[in-house]
Amino acid sequence: MKRYFNGKILYSEFMAKRYLKQPTEPLRVQADKRIKDLTREMLATGFQGRKLAEAVEVWTRMLRSENIVIWFGLAGAMVPAGMRRIVSYLIRRRMVDVVVSTGANLYHDFAEALGVKHYIGSHLADDVKLRKAKVDRIYDVFADEAKYYKIDNIIEQKFTPLLKDNYPYSSREVLSLLGSFLSKYGRAKDSILLEAYRSGVPIFCPAFGDSALGFSLMFANRKRKEGIRRLRVDYLQDVDESSRITEKAKLCGAVFVGGGVPKNFIQQTAVIAGYQTRHDRSLSYAVQLTTDLPIWGGLSGATLQEAKSWGKYKPDARVACCYSDATITLPIISQTLSEKFRKLKRAVPVFKWGNDGNVKVKYRNASL
Repeated sequence: MKRYFNGKILYSEFMAKRYLKQPTEPLRVQADKRIKDLTREMLATGFQGRKLAEAVEVWTRMLRSENIVIWFGLAGAMVPAGMRRIVSYLIRRRMVDVVVSTGANLYHDFAEALGVKHYIGSHLADDVKLRKAKVDRIYDVFADEAKYYKIDNIIEQKFTPLLKDNYPYSSREVLSLLGSFLSKYGRAKDSILLEAYRSGVPIFCPAFGDSALGFSLMFANRKRKEGIRRLRVDYLQDVDESSRITEKAKLCGAVFVGGGVPKNFIQQTAVIAGYQTRHDRSLSYAVQLTTDLPIWGGLSGATLQEAKSWGKYKPDARVACCYSDATITLPIISQTLSEKFRKLKRAVPVFKWGNDGNVKVKYRNASL
């Protein structure tokens, strides 16, 4: 390409036109603007504002895709921070189809479903004084440790007797039974565990023992005679059951709140399913809401693009990552989706589990 002067286009200007196609648009403040309109306009802004809007667009594409299974990874102390009703809503409206969570979120959900509260606190509080008062702190949220002890006892004394001796439960099975327990004894109607149980949405907790859920079951085991193991949670069964979902699903996408074990557990289903079927079972969509950064080399901050090198996502997968606190982004995105899909019509997956952990995935048309 030659350079031209004397009023004719320069080479640099010609090249620039390849990049300078769509100008940014300053946002307008309007009293009657809905959230869905705001996030749409944010597609023409910059930085994490646009990334949030792109996350909405990718999740929207998932909800409009045919015969898709949408995974939902939940990490971080989202329930104590007030996100429980949002997650429950997403399950009830079938904006997500399978949940993978940390044990802590599910424990706090179980506690709140039985009437335990979390309280507005301060990150400047004296933690030594809090310890003397038996008040636990999660940044600027307080919790009553005595109430937690009561929940531990409920799990140990009232729930564990419902479980079989020496049966190799997957975490999905235990959590479904917890949801069933709450259907009889819970006070909150918007519990994650309860809504998942009612909606037929499986929940996995691959680090079950890394929470009060796990050690409450362990307490029950200790009270048995030595050498007899009353309760068993088989983590390999979790891996088997979850990967079978991706094997059987026609299409998969994922939404990650935070990273950690839930993120890796969901992504590895694509790799395992590919090994088992000898076909590409990579995920087609993904959204991540995180504050973790890729520069430290950890999985939580690893980019969704990086995961393509592992075969976790298809080369042309639509992905979006918004680097921001999920207690900000998740409410905004969820409210946007509720406005965009006042009546959500999609073919939702229905999971039928066999005694051997195998699963059949069928789709039924639903208006939600």
